[in-house]
Amino acid sequence: MENPSVNDLSQILPRVLVVSRRTLRKNKFVDFVGEYHLDLIVEYGAVPVIVPRVAGVHKLLESFKPIHGVLLCEGEDIDPSLYESEISSLSPQELDEIRKAHASDTAIDREKDSIEFALAKLCLEQNIPYLGICRGSQVLNVACGGSLYQDLEKEVTNKLPEERRIKHIDYDNYDGYRHEVKIVENSPLHKWFKDSLNGENMEILVNSYHHQGVKRLAQRFVPMAFAPDGLIEGFYDPEMYDPKEGKFLMGLQFHPERMRKNGLEEFDFPGCPVAYQEFAKAVIAYQKKLNNSLSVPKKLELNPEMENKRKILVRSFSLARSMYTRSHSLKNPSRESELEVGADFLESNTALSVEQEMRLNEMGATMRNSESFSQKLKLDEEKQRKAMNIMKKMNVERLSELMAFYHLMGKISSEVLERKLHGSLKDLNLTSQ
Repeated sequence: MENPSVNDLSQILPRVLVVSRRTLRKNKFVDFVGEYHLDLIVEYGAVPVIVPRVAGVHKLLESFKPIHGVLLCEGEDIDPSLYESEISSLSPQELDEIRKAHASDTAIDREKDSIEFALAKLCLEQNIPYLGICRGSQVLNVACGGSLYQDLEKEVTNKLPEERRIKHIDYDNYDGYRHEVKIVENSPLHKWFKDSLNGENMEILVNSYHHQGVKRLAQRFVPMAFAPDGLIEGFYDPEMYDPKEGKFLMGLQFHPERMRKNGLEEFDFPGCPVAYQEFAKAVIAYQKKLNNSLSVPKKLELNPEMENKRKILVRSFSLARSMYTRSHSLKNPSRESELEVGADFLESNTALSVEQEMRLNEMGATMRNSESFSQKLKLDEEKQRKAMNIMKKMNVERLSELMAFYHLMGKISSEVLERKLHGSLKDLNLTSQ
C-alpha cells in the first residue's frame, strides 16, 4: 500500500499518540498500554498509535506525524528534578520508606519522561488536543510550570485531622476502590456528571491509583475537582477548551475509564466516558483544521483529449512564429472576417499566467485573458465545435493566414504588456495599418 500524500490526509482517521509503559515479564521488558484507554479512543472515532518506551524515541517523534491528539496515562513517578527547584522537605529515611511502600511506581523512568515531556511540549506549541489521565495529568502540570507532592501520605495526609484523611490508592482493590471528589460548578466535569449529582451535592465517587499529585497548579489551569484532603483531582485550560474547534487541554488525576460496575462493562455514571468522547471530538476537529492548512492545490492534469488540443495550439504558435520570421503576411485582407471565429476561439480558450506570458513573448503568442485553461476549454465547447467546423473547410493557405493573423495580434499584445509591466506606457494610440 502506498504512503498517502498530503492531498490524501483527509482519508486518514485522526491519530492519537499513547506512550507505552514497560514491565518485566519472563526476565524481559514488555511494553503495554491499558486497553480501556485504547477501546475508548477507537469507540469515538480515532486511531490509537502506541509510542514505544524505547531508548531514543524522544528524538524520533517527528516520524509519528501527523499527530492529531495525545493521550498520556499510567506510568512511574516523574523525575522530581523536573519540578523541584528547592531541596525536598522529605528526609532520606522518609524517601526510603516511600520507595518501599510504592516499589512499582518509584522507579523513575527517565526515557518515558523524555518522550512524554517532548510530546506535551509539542501539544502546547501546536495546540494539539491533550488528555492526561493520572500520571498524564501530572506531566501536563509540570510541563506548564507546576509542581507535585512526592508522596501524599507523608506531605498531606499525615498533617490533616482524621476526618479529612483519605486514601488515594488501594493496592488490594485497584478497580473497586472509590473516594469522594467535589466537582467545581460550571466546569466541564460539572457538565459531564450533572445528571448524576444529587441536588446541590457536587460530589461523586471516583477511582484513583496514585501516591503523588498536584502541589502547585500551573498558572494557566483552573481546578475542576477536589478530594476531601484538598488535592486537585482535575484541571483544564479554559482558553484551550472547545472540542468543536479542536481545542482540548485537560488533566484528570482519577481514572474515569476504570469506573465500572463490578464485573460489568457498564460505567458507574454516564459521564465517565465523556472525557474521552469530548477529547476525540477535539481530535477530529483538529485533524480537519490541520488538513486544511496543509492542503495544496493539485497540479492541473488534462485528460488525453484536452492535452491533444493543447498540443495543437502550441504547434500553431510555433508555425505562426516560423511564418512570421519568414515575413509572411496576409495575402487576402478581405478574408479577415472568416478568421475572426478562429481568433476568438484561440483567445477565449487560452489563459496563461503572467509568468507564462513572459515566457511566450518570444513566440509572440501572449494571451490577454487569465482564466483557467482547463475551465475555459470546458465552458467554450460550443465555440470550439463551431471553430473546428469552420477550420475544417479551410485549405492550407487560409489556415496559414489564420495563424499569421493571430500571431500579429499576439505580437501587438506582447509589446503593449511589456510596456505596461515596465511602467513606460502612458498613452497608447493604436492606428490601423
